[in-house]
Amino acid sequence: MDLLSSDRVNRSKPSFDQLNSISEEMESKSAKEVIRWALESYAPNVALASSFGAEDAVLIDLICEIDGAHARIFTLDTGRLNQETYDVMEEVRKRYGVTIEVFFPDSPQVEEMVTQKGINLMYGSIENRKLCCKIRKVDPLKRALTGLECWITGLRREQTITRNEIKKIEIDSAHGNIVKLNPLADWTSDQIWKYIKDNEIPYNKLHDLGYPSIGCAPCTRAVKPGEDSRAGRWWWENSSHKECGLHWDPVKNKSDRSS
Repeated sequence: MDLLSSDRVNRSKPSFDQLNSISEEMESKSAKEVIRWALESYAPNVALASSFGAEDAVLIDLICEIDGAHARIFTLDTGRLNQETYDVMEEVRKRYGVTIEVFFPDSPQVEEMVTQKGINLMYGSIENRKLCCKIRKVDPLKRALTGLECWITGLRREQTITRNEIKKIEIDSAHGNIVKLNPLADWTSDQIWKYIKDNEIPYNKLHDLGYPSIGCAPCTRAVKPGEDSRAGRWWWENSSHKECGLHWDPVKNKSDRSS
């Protein structure tokens, strides 16, 4: 059976066991082929989680080119995003004619956290920062993934030590064993930017100001020449395993280094 068949109607979703062999096969496939497989297998219960960085710009363009009618995009609005991120969200919406599903944190939880610990609690301790990430990002992600069978991310192996062994297709044990798709896992930064420039697609203008990785405004800064691409995220922390928790998998990660 052709795993990239376009016959969505006659196609059953792969079983848990089948996904292992499919995952191995997809390692040699292009990003477009991997995305096509996911859309054919899981639409409409598949969506891209976008923070509107460079990788997401590429993925949005690829998804809309492959099957714009089944394109689902969601984002987590933490309430602390940069204006440039909102600007590119609007550009994407207009260019591709897509609906962007926006998930906000629970207001009472945010109010309680800020009242007790202050608006910039993240600078006080790693525990405070992780609490802020949990309330503003991790918990809304769980709501966003409800009902989905597959979610698509812009993770790349080149980005950071915590991502250097990711596969293009994984089982996300942290979210009910749904499929997690990383179509750009083997792409380099140069490939990302060549695609953006060649196809003249909208991208976050913070990248032009030295931001290779973009998150919340208080927790992201431009990097200096020679610095790692993730050096601008939570730069006041010393750990080389910095993550917000969105991609924390308790099965893959035996010790809680990033949360």
